[in-house]
Formats: sequence, C-alpha cells, structure tokens
Amino acid sequence: MLFGAVLPAAAQDISAALVKLTADGYADTAEAIGDLATSGHPRAAVIVQAIADKTLEFDAATKTVAIRDGGKVVDAATGDAIAAPPAGLSPVRVNNRVRSAISAAMGALTLMSPDPAKRRDAADAVFKSRDQGALATLDAAIAKEKDGAIREALRVARAAVILTKADASETDRVEAASIVRERGDQDAVSLLRSLPSDTPKRVQDAAQTAAKAIETTLALWGGVQNALYGLSLGSVLLLAAIGLAITFGVMGIINMAHGELVMLGAYTTFVVQEVIRSHAPALFDWSLALALPLAFLVSGLVGVLIERTVIRWLYGRPLETLLATWGISLILQQAVRTLFGANNREVGAPSWMSGSLDLGALTLTTGRMWIMVFALIVFLGLMLILKKTAAGLQMRAVTQNRAMASAMGIKTPWVDALTFGLGCGIAGIAGVALSQIDNVSPNLGQGYIIDSFMVVVFGGVGNLWGTLVGALTLGVVNKFLEPVAGAVLGKILVLVFIILFIQKRPRGLFALKGRAVEA
Repeated sequence: MLFGAVLPAAAQDISAALVKLTADGYADTAEAIGDLATSGHPRAAVIVQAIADKTLEFDAATKTVAIRDGGKVVDAATGDAIAAPPAGLSPVRVNNRVRSAISAAMGALTLMSPDPAKRRDAADAVFKSRDQGALATLDAAIAKEKDGAIREALRVARAAVILTKADASETDRVEAASIVRERGDQDAVSLLRSLPSDTPKRVQDAAQTAAKAIETTLALWGGVQNALYGLSLGSVLLLAAIGLAITFGVMGIINMAHGELVMLGAYTTFVVQEVIRSHAPALFDWSLALALPLAFLVSGLVGVLIERTVIRWLYGRPLETLLATWGISLILQQAVRTLFGANNREVGAPSWMSGSLDLGALTLTTGRMWIMVFALIVFLGLMLILKKTAAGLQMRAVTQNRAMASAMGIKTPWVDALTFGLGCGIAGIAGVALSQIDNVSPNLGQGYIIDSFMVVVFGGVGNLWGTLVGALTLGVVNKFLEPVAGAVLGKILVLVFIILFIQKRPRGLFALKGRAVEA
C-alpha cells in the first residue's frame, strides 16, 4: 500500500485500533476497522482481511491481537511469528455491521492498489459505502490516477461521499449530485432518491432532477434492450420454426416430432464434444462447426426414414399425420432416455462464443449474437436452395401442382422424402444452436414445438419470409410483454392475439399458395 505517502507517519500508529478489537464488541470492532482504514499502516489491509476471513484472534487479558496463518500465529501489527501465543486467543466476532465496515475499509484500502481492476472495484465499494473516512485517500488516488475510466469512477465515488456528508456545503453537494448523475445506473438512482429528509431543499431538488434524468435514460436503454433481446428470442424461434415451415408450411404435414428432431441435433452436438474432449481437446473450439453437418445428416436421415415408412401413406390426412408423428416423438424421446439417460447433458461453449459485449447500458452475450447471425445465414441458405437450385425448383413444383410435376417426369415420392428430410435436417441444425442456450435433455424439443407452429401460422403457411417476420415479431412482442405481464401471462396473451389474428387472416401475414391451401 502507498498510504505512507498519503498520510503522515504519526497517523500510522494502530495500537489504539488493535486495543478496540480486544473489547469484543461489534461497535468497537467496526470503529477499529474504520481507524485501520485511515491509518495508512502497511498492515492495515492484512488485518481487515483477516477479520473478514475470521482468522484474526485476540486475548483480552494480554491485549494481544494476532493472525492465525495455518499452523502458526503471527503478530497482527508486525507480522512476526509469536513463539508462545496466549492460551486465551479467540476469533474477532463479525455481524452485519462489521461486514459493512469491512467492505467500506477494503474499498478505501485498495484505492491506491497497483492493480487497475482492484482500484475500480475499490471505487465501486466506496460509492456504495459512502465512507467519509476515505475522502483523503480518494483525493490522493484521483490525483495519481492515469486511467481515465478509473479516474471517473473515483470522482463519482467521491461525489457520493460528499453528497451524503451533512456538513458539506450546499454548493458542493449540488455539484456532487450532478457528478453522481454521470454514473447513470440504478445504484446512482437509489443514492439520489435516498437522501435524508433533513437534506437542504436545494440539494434535494438537484438530486431528484438527476435521478429523473437517469431514469429517463434507463427507460430508453430498456426499450432498446427489450428490442434486441426480442430479436435474439426471435432468431431462436426462427431456427426452431424454419424447418417446420417446410414440413408443415410447404408440405402440409403436421409433424409433432419436429421438436424431437431439434433434440437429436442437440444430442449430436453433445456426442461430438464428448469425442473431442476424449481424443482431441485442442479441437474443442471447432466442435460446433463439426457438429453442424453431422446434426443435419442425423436429423435429416431420421426425417427421410419417417417419411418413407410412415408419412408417405398419410398425405392428405392431417389428423392421422398428427397422431402418427406424436407417437414418433414419444418413441424418439424414450430412445434418447435409454441411450443418454434422463438427466441434462453438458454442452460447452467455444471460446469465441463466450463473454459479452457492453453497449452503453446494455450487455449482450456473445453466444446470443452469434445465434442471431447463424439464424440469418440458415434462412438465406434455405432461400437460395429453394429459389436457385434444381432440387428447390422440383420441391416447389411438386408443392404447387403434384400431378403436373409427375407428368413432367419429376419423381414426386423422392422429392417428398428429400423435402421432408431437408426440413428435419434444418431442425437438427437448430438443435446445435439451441444446445448453447438451453438444457440438452430428452424434453428439449417440447419447449419449442408450440412456438414453432405459432410462428409458421402467424407468418403465413408456406412462406419463408413470413416465417422470418413472424418469428422476429413474436420474439419482440414477448420481450416487451414479459416485464409488464410476466413470462407465462405474456405467452398466453401472444397466443390469444394469434388466435384473433387468424380469424381475420386465416392464411397468415404473407399468404402463399401451396398443397395445404389447395387441399
């Protein structure tokens, strides 16, 4: 510590503070901690930390204060080992008042630390404690601080102390309120709103004005945050629903096993990561890239198998398709439980998907941002397949006029299988992304099947652009409703809205002619 350069040498005598610690009273202990924080003694931080760790002990009879360090006992003031410690040593007791004093003292004691992170944390601690004993140290720390962001944090911490200092001048306290406003978070609002009732009116008015300005700014950031979180949720819904947009929207098949195909993609990711952990740990950051094609193949092949063995006999019979695929979903769930167990499985995040990005008052996780980008890539890729490839042309031809497509030589049964397999394969890709934000368990798909159907119906059956708009719209609406109505009621309100909406527009936002419509 550099307190020797801040306070005079005479101020470094901590004997009186150590005597207070032997009184074994909470008030005396809290007062002693405050004295230590302002003493400038090089052992002050060690002693306060020992109180927090419950390793500081005292003997009231001999006025000995010592720190128990493993198997040895050292003198608290000097750090020298005590060869024959008193038999009556007992720990200094701690309660909430003492803990608050410790927090405030450690904040003051680390303001001059060579570690920038500790100085920033110390500034935050002083801001919250408003310890008036830290003012001298704050002034010295501000004068020496080279980092602009930390200097600003120190200024705000000092302003918080001045604002709550009853004997400070009104002018200084008004100026302090404007500085606290610069912090701009909820902690600053709480401070500005919690001034005592006997605070001068001029100071109260300045604090209330600053608090209102912060609340207005936070409300605007909150709206932006809800919109971005809504787009993030919408991208998740898009990934879950885009495969269903093909199997249900384009082919007219009510596939209740769609969620389980998403689940298979998530478990494929789990298997890939387990193999990498066991045989090639250095490739872990590539695990999702390796899992994507495998998840597409696994879910796609299972989809083709389902279509060739079950669905092909049920075209034009939606109720029987619903019941059959519901049964298949139960079979897939039980198969996964048998192979992997019923417990959640851990799927790790690569380093490039870890962390977060701070934008003003917003904090966006990197994983969510990558999923938004990934959802858009999958959407555009699927559009290219359907619009620019021969396979996509055949899919659209069979969908729009099955008899004419067959007469033109298109093998409609295999087009059906490949189309269903494509939709299921995309569901598997969605499972890879969802494994990063949800629990990988046999019930993973159940949480997305209803939302997926709502997105497809709301956007317009058979229209991929409608699926995109529907997913993003429902995601944003959900996030704006949740703070007001709660998560469950918000989802119910969205469902009611969709029911009322399809009464007016049965074919959704963007209607498209397809097999289901012709039927």
